[in-house]
Amino acid sequence: MKRSLMLIAAVAALASSSAFAQDAAALAKSKNCMSCHAVATKLVGPAYKDVAAKYAGQKGAEDKLVQKVMKGGSGVWGSVPMPANPQVSDAEAHELVKWVLSQK
Repeated sequence: MKRSLMLIAAVAALASSSAFAQDAAALAKSKNCMSCHAVATKLVGPAYKDVAAKYAGQKGAEDKLVQKVMKGGSGVWGSVPMPANPQVSDAEAHELVKWVLSQK
């Protein structure tokens, strides 16, 4: 019985995680993030996997990257600046950044 409950909890967590990833990927596409970024390869901006690797384990990384999404930035990944994205709300920026940081 205990094993069954643990299995059900694990499956539910996996389904929830998968739904989060799908929702965040759709949000990234709808906010034009995917025009300059891809998950695994560099386009105009860095691959999300590279961003996740660079900021892995850093305190305050989420808040720092949320500010980059909201206000833009430059110089970290080369000479091409990332423009601010006024289409993205604060809550959406947090969701997007959590998703980006979860990429492996």
